[in-house]
Amino acid sequence: MRIDHHAYQRATGVAAAGLFAQLAIALLLLIFGKATNDTTAVVASAWAFAGLVVWLGLIVTFHQHRLERLESLELDSSARMDDSGRLFSNDDARVARKRLNLMHSVLMPVLSVLFAALLVGSAVFIRNWMSMEGDTNADVGDFSVSGALGWQLAVAFGIALLSFIFSRFLAGMAVQPAWANLRGGAGVMVGNALVTLALGIGSVVEILRDQGQSQGIMRAIVWGVAVFMVVVAAETLLNFLLNLYRPRRAGETPRPASDSRLLSLLAAPDSIVRSINEAVNYQFGFDITSSWGYQLLLRNFVKLVAILVLVVIGLTTLVIVEPQEQGLRLRFGAPVGEVYQGAPMVKLPWPIDTAMVEDVNRVRELPIGKPSDMRKQDVIVWGEETPEVEVTGNLFLVGAGARDRSISGQADGDVEATDQFSVVEADIILQYRVRDHQLDKFLGFSNDTKARRSQLGMRERALKSIAMREVTRAMSVRTLDEVLSPPTETPLVDVLAQAIQSAYDAADCGVEVVGLSIPRLRPPGREGGKFEELSIARQNGRRQLEDAQSTVNTNMSLIVGDVARATEVYQGILELERLEQAAKSGDVAAAAKANALRARLEQTVLDSRAQAASVISSARALRWNALMDAQAIAQDVLGQAPAWSVDPRLYRARRSMEALGDSLASVRAKYILLPDAERVRLDVEMQETTSGLNLAEYLQKDGEGGGG
Repeated sequence: MRIDHHAYQRATGVAAAGLFAQLAIALLLLIFGKATNDTTAVVASAWAFAGLVVWLGLIVTFHQHRLERLESLELDSSARMDDSGRLFSNDDARVARKRLNLMHSVLMPVLSVLFAALLVGSAVFIRNWMSMEGDTNADVGDFSVSGALGWQLAVAFGIALLSFIFSRFLAGMAVQPAWANLRGGAGVMVGNALVTLALGIGSVVEILRDQGQSQGIMRAIVWGVAVFMVVVAAETLLNFLLNLYRPRRAGETPRPASDSRLLSLLAAPDSIVRSINEAVNYQFGFDITSSWGYQLLLRNFVKLVAILVLVVIGLTTLVIVEPQEQGLRLRFGAPVGEVYQGAPMVKLPWPIDTAMVEDVNRVRELPIGKPSDMRKQDVIVWGEETPEVEVTGNLFLVGAGARDRSISGQADGDVEATDQFSVVEADIILQYRVRDHQLDKFLGFSNDTKARRSQLGMRERALKSIAMREVTRAMSVRTLDEVLSPPTETPLVDVLAQAIQSAYDAADCGVEVVGLSIPRLRPPGREGGKFEELSIARQNGRRQLEDAQSTVNTNMSLIVGDVARATEVYQGILELERLEQAAKSGDVAAAAKANALRARLEQTVLDSRAQAASVISSARALRWNALMDAQAIAQDVLGQAPAWSVDPRLYRARRSMEALGDSLASVRAKYILLPDAERVRLDVEMQETTSGLNLAEYLQKDGEGGGG
């Protein structure tokens, strides 16, 4: 082949066609993905858009090659002889060649690095989007599968077929030295074929899975596309670094870093066979590939591979399920048929049917709450000093205790919980296994998807939530004594295990509770050392209540006679107060009832002959003494009434003199003020009071009136 500007002009046209084809593929995948709401098609378009950089570099480079050839042809035709007879040509005039060298040394490496950066950036964006997908705090949208899977299948396989054919065409052209750089475009087209082929295979699987009911294969394809872009980008960067140190031959067209060796092999698979033949001949030291045995092997290689594939696929139709295992057939990922246990399972060949075999006899452990990191100890004594550890957070509410039945008057069989709660710290571990022949229920209960930074799958988290609900409910209806020291006939672990098993049976999850252990159960934190004071405090409280009750009984016996009579009197007083309030409102019947009730209560108290009866009797005696004194004063006043009626002036004077006589008897200094001295005659005798016993003061003086 002659290398001239026509050859490079044809290569430029092919590169331009490749650019438009690449742009059409990228836009078709993007528009189809957006129109049908298919995430995988949109992700596949990222590879196609990144490949535009490679085609753009090929167009510019081949066009510059064409200009360089035209420039070289023009300068060669204008070459002339100088005066000394030597051939003269101006190398400084070869501007196109300088630009071409600059493109190979600067432009193509820059475009290769840009191509790798676009691939890495797209892969990182896909990874971040898939990680945040489903997060309610991040507005990134949801992963979706196209509703038009038939059209998607046609588009994907069509693009894959056309891309592979075009890549083979480019690989054939790249055999010529002038068109060697078309290998990069062939690699990009092979990448389009691989990405769309994966999209088409995913579409087939989704169609067989009832129109996208399961998105697992499409999500795997998205991750596969991201990994594929990272691999191509890594190879591109490695080629870029190697090109910096690779020696260059004169007249050799440099191979750009974006020209992937891996994709070039896929674009020209026949070169792989030639490479294998050459490697075999080199190893054996002679041309073994031309022997009849090797040629026979090559002629029957496809048949041998087909037989091997059929044998391997045939072996996948029989699965032996051990007695301690359970097996289930999965047809394109969906469970079908019955559950096998301890029996051979016949199924359709792979990949139509796959087998899931689980060891159901294996007892699984599930911590209810946070796993405890407390150092294991043989015996935990609450009253002793224990190493200070942080509270694990497995706290449960229990009743603080039950009321004393001796005061509340309840029967022994009744328990009335107080309105207060206590907190206990408990590490609870649940042991469970899959029930016999119920693997399908266990798998259908929930999936095994793990959230970020979570050690448990969705199924274990659901089982843990149900168990936590039942444990919390069972703890809250029991007192602190029942939790910390359960009765021997119904241990706490049995109660909790039965409650959890009932909840699992109601959820129909195919789980059997094997056992439940509580390695640690104590008051939270460092308060466990004070728990021994609880019984002492309860005894002190009970003693104080008994002392108070004894004081009440003693006082009631002193006041009323006995406790029963005190209760009767107390209830009667409350009724009396109610009747008196009604009597104040004008209720005559209530007033009569109040009087009768008052008399009855008073008689009840008097009959007790206790302290209250003594107080009432003393009050009655004082009342009669006061009444008799008042009657004596009244009779004395009534007896002096005739003297007043005879001569009031004389009565007043006599009473005045008696008052003065009583008042001045003990007074040493005496002053007498009279209104009229002519009409009053005083007989005064000044004597000293005898210091000894004077009986005259206690004798009644007869005939002494007002004068004296």
